[in-house]
Amino acid sequence: MNLIKNQKDALNYEVTIEIAAADYAEAQKKKLNDIRRRADIKGFRKGMAPMTLIHRLYGDQALYESVNTVLSDALNDFIRDEKIRIVGEPLTSAAQPELDWKDGNDFTFKFDIAQTPEVDFEVSAADKIVYYDINVTEAAKKEMKKNMLQQMGSLQEAEATGEDDYIVADLDNGEIQAEGVYISIRNVAEAQRQAFVARKAGETFQVNINEAFENETDRAAMIKVDKAKLAEINPEFHITVVNVKTFVPAEESQETYDKMFGEGVVKSAEEFDAKVTERIAANHAQDADYQFSKDARKYFLDKAAVALPEEFLKRWLVHVNEGKFTPEQVEAEFPAFLADFRWQLVRGTILRKFDLKVEDKDIREAAKAYAAYQYAMYGMGNVPDSMLEDAAKNMLGDENQVRRFEEQVEDNKAMTAIREHVTLQHKKISEEKFRELK
Repeated sequence: MNLIKNQKDALNYEVTIEIAAADYAEAQKKKLNDIRRRADIKGFRKGMAPMTLIHRLYGDQALYESVNTVLSDALNDFIRDEKIRIVGEPLTSAAQPELDWKDGNDFTFKFDIAQTPEVDFEVSAADKIVYYDINVTEAAKKEMKKNMLQQMGSLQEAEATGEDDYIVADLDNGEIQAEGVYISIRNVAEAQRQAFVARKAGETFQVNINEAFENETDRAAMIKVDKAKLAEINPEFHITVVNVKTFVPAEESQETYDKMFGEGVVKSAEEFDAKVTERIAANHAQDADYQFSKDARKYFLDKAAVALPEEFLKRWLVHVNEGKFTPEQVEAEFPAFLADFRWQLVRGTILRKFDLKVEDKDIREAAKAYAAYQYAMYGMGNVPDSMLEDAAKNMLGDENQVRRFEEQVEDNKAMTAIREHVTLQHKKISEEKFRELK
């Protein structure tokens, strides 16, 4: 057997492997003997069929498998001996000669192989990255207080409707009657909205509900009919305003403070102000951490300057995604793939440099944190740990989820190491200027 290495550049090889008949003869003989022992052919006892018959029936299969065994071993030995940091898998070269699969023939195979570069860089105090300290402004506090009081508010009777108000109305088109329907003026189509504004209890007016309520699901629910039957219904409805509702924010009071923060936690306007400041600062810290992660990632990607075998990667992506993505789709998504691939190499270098490892408990805690986040999205806080454990266990039954959590933990560990070792250049910035960074 002869192996010819052609290193095109630092990252790309073309490997030619010439396999002579003698190279695969022993493997082929063993394969045919194995087939003979297992063969159950009519007219012969199991394992006793003549080798000439076995060769005639299974010779092509044995030839193919034995040659590929020799080929695979040769490729793997080459990659190991050359210490190639292989990307993907070897791909058949465009220069591959046509093969004549006949017993006793010699075979020539050509493969393209690519590797990743060695990635090495320092992470130290000499690396300076901006960390933004976002100011808590009076305007931001005023806005948050307004929103918090709005959330604690309630619907109350009003004299006439404004654009942010509601009416409770009876609807009648002569065939369908719907009583006590709540209508948000904001949900009325803009072109029809003025017909609902400045209305008082007891007033009546005519409306085409198809024009006023464009969402068919909402319209069907409002008049309590099946959505499929909407087209059959006369859309001209007589509307009678029963009463008008407006949303009134809660007033600052001890009762409101207790509802917001728990009984006795906040007892004055000054303490309310302090809590609001604390909440805004926490939100700003999250935003600043996220921006720092983006900036740190870009900084070390630029510093590492990782070169990749891009043309090979495109071919490999098309190959492994055959039937799923077209070459055009791979081309369109390739810049994002490259960015992620480069970051994986940079992140891996940081983790190795500081001997950071992802353990099972880290992945489990990440899954529990995600489960807690999902529950919070549905307004469920303080979920028992047993429920979070069960949710995490279910998610970790999915290999894709496990890998996602693993990458998340790797990102967090890498960013923690970066923050601990680089110089943070703190920079005060207004909320408005910070938003412009995004």
